[in-house]
Amino acid sequence: MRNRIERVSGFKLLGIHIRNNLSWNLHVDYICARANTRLHYLKRLKRAGLPVDRLAHWYITVILPVLEYCAIVWHHGLSKYQTESIEAIQRRALRIVHPITASMPYWAALHYAGLQSLSDRRDKPCRDFFKKMHEPSSCIHHLLPPARDPDLTSRLRRASVYPRPRNRTNCYKSFIHLALLKFQ
Repeated sequence: MRNRIERVSGFKLLGIHIRNNLSWNLHVDYICARANTRLHYLKRLKRAGLPVDRLAHWYITVILPVLEYCAIVWHHGLSKYQTESIEAIQRRALRIVHPITASMPYWAALHYAGLQSLSDRRDKPCRDFFKKMHEPSSCIHHLLPPARDPDLTSRLRRASVYPRPRNRTNCYKSFIHLALLKFQ
């Protein structure tokens, strides 16, 4: 008797929606939908008269984790459109918490609220993960390419420990490609 394996176009694994073509459209749509429902509650809390500092705290503790969960896995594969749709959630939250930011550009509203863009916030854990991966004691250190000769890198204008990969597209092939280009 043969066991048949069902072929699926996407599935959810540990809260991350993975597609068979490794695009993150399904996951981005999922987290945006979850965050939008929570934005509705933020609006209701605003109407109920909650102070601004409590609204900001509620956003940071309830909505932000939804938008950043396991970002190391999917951040490198986002398109510009997907990044902007996630940032739009934060823009809406800023307008709810701080109505004065409605007429401000996004970067000014972030400065006013004392927040970072979500893309910058996702970069930090990726950078920290790459630093841990860079250590020889890491169990995934072997995934990195061989390090360059220190004599060679000391003479280069832009010295980097590992060779920088060349991509033909703006979409990174893996987290390692992104890390080698941005974090070393």
